[in-house]
This record gives sequence, C-alpha cells and structure tokens, in this order.
Amino acid sequence: MGERLTLPDWSSLAAQADDTVPLLETALLIARDEYPGLDADLYDTLAQSHAEHLRPEIEAIEEWPLKMAAINRHLFDELGYTGNHDEYYDPRNSYLNEVFERRLGNPITLAMVQMEVARRLGVPLDGVSFPGHFLVRLPVDDGILVMDPFNGGRPLGADELRERAKPHLGGDIPDDNALMHILDPASHRAILIRMLRNLHGVYAERDQWDRAARSADRVLKLAPEQPEAFRDRGLAYLKMDYQHGARHDLARYLHLAPDAADAHALRERLVELNTSRSRMH
Repeated sequence: MGERLTLPDWSSLAAQADDTVPLLETALLIARDEYPGLDADLYDTLAQSHAEHLRPEIEAIEEWPLKMAAINRHLFDELGYTGNHDEYYDPRNSYLNEVFERRLGNPITLAMVQMEVARRLGVPLDGVSFPGHFLVRLPVDDGILVMDPFNGGRPLGADELRERAKPHLGGDIPDDNALMHILDPASHRAILIRMLRNLHGVYAERDQWDRAARSADRVLKLAPEQPEAFRDRGLAYLKMDYQHGARHDLARYLHLAPDAADAHALRERLVELNTSRSRMH
C-alpha cells in the first residue's frame, strides 16, 4: 500500500508560498466542502494511473511538444476528457472529483488534470490565467507552446491568442510584450482562487447564497486580504439576511479598495445597514 493522500488544513494555506500550496490536494479540499465523503486517494490514484499508462511512451520521446502531444492524445482522445460545452456553468465542472468521474470539466479543472499528469511524467506544464478561458503553457526551444485544455489541448498561435485577449482589453490588441505578460505562468494560489471565483459566480447566478458565501470564504482562506472576496461574501451574507457578517465584510472591502468602481454604491448600502442597526437598538 502506498501512502494515503493527506489533504491540507484550510488554516495552513495562507502562510504557504504561492507555489507550495498543493494544487491537486487543495482542489480536492475545495470539492470536499460539497462532497464531505470524498475519497481523495481515489483521485490521486486515478491521476497516477493515467501517468503510469503513459510513462513508457513519454520516456521514449525526446522533445517536450511531442511528449505533450502524447499526453493530450491519451487524456482527450482515448480517455475522453472534454470541455462541458453544453452545460458550461454546471458547478460539477469546478469540482475535481466530478471531473475525474465524468471526464467533463471547465478550462481550469481540465488544465489541472492535464498539469497533474504531465508533471508526474516530468513534463513542466504550467497554467495560464488567460482572460476568458484558462490555458496551459509548455516551454519549448524558441519560446512557449500554449494549449487550450477545454478543446482537447489544441495548440494556439499568437494571432489567435491576441484575438482571444482583445475583448478583455477594451478592444485593444496586445503587442508582443503585453501578450507575453498575459501568458505568464499562474501560481498554484492564483489557479485555486480563480476556481473558487468561478464557483462563486455559478452559485450567485443560481441564488444559492450559502454556497456563494462559502466559495468567497475559501478564497479568504487562501488570500486573507483579497478585497473582492470580502465584497462577494458580504453581499452573499446580505442575501442570507446575516447583517452582522455583511456589515463587517463590506466595511473591510471598502477599507481595502476605497476607490473601487462599486465603492460609492456599497458605502451607501453600508450606511443603510448601520442605520437600520441603530434603529433596532
């Protein structure tokens, strides 16, 4: 028997360096909120079995891009991992246990599977927190190879990347320097925060405010001073009629981001909350 996979404790994560936050383990910790009986070992073993199936083939290949092509072929063509185009906002797409089980996911969870398998095979695949859809990147001799895990690991050229970035940059097309900056590797912490923000958005859209608040709360476990997470949790608390928590979180948001675009509206909301509290007293 190998060692059992130990999930981290939520209280330990804020103090860790961005890239020592364990990616697979923390993603499964996020999933355990929704699936309390989750068996983390099962998914660790599954990732390892994907890697071991590939190991002889990967070790016989010299070049990184060809190694990556073999990994993608196994994951996406043979095992059938794919982007959930039909139900993109299904929360199950953000829970790694469901992605391993259903072989359906969103860009960030499919990237996690891809990265986990690649890294176990010694292939240095990183995530890219690209605007819109999350991507992955691999160093190659003359630069980087960028791939789209939501669409079978398809390689993306510079022109397509510029077009994809354009709507998120006010219609501007990024030059080479701007594009390379956008394509910087994402830290483990940044990847997990983006996953949680996706979950928050899905649950807020569904009016599932307890789960929306939980998602924002988990962001704060990873990044205790992130302004948007205080705002998101505070607004979810408001919907849940938990006014004490809402007042605290919205005040903290306004302290951390006094010049935010929504600061004026939230200041007025906070005044209303404090006024109603005074009346109650």
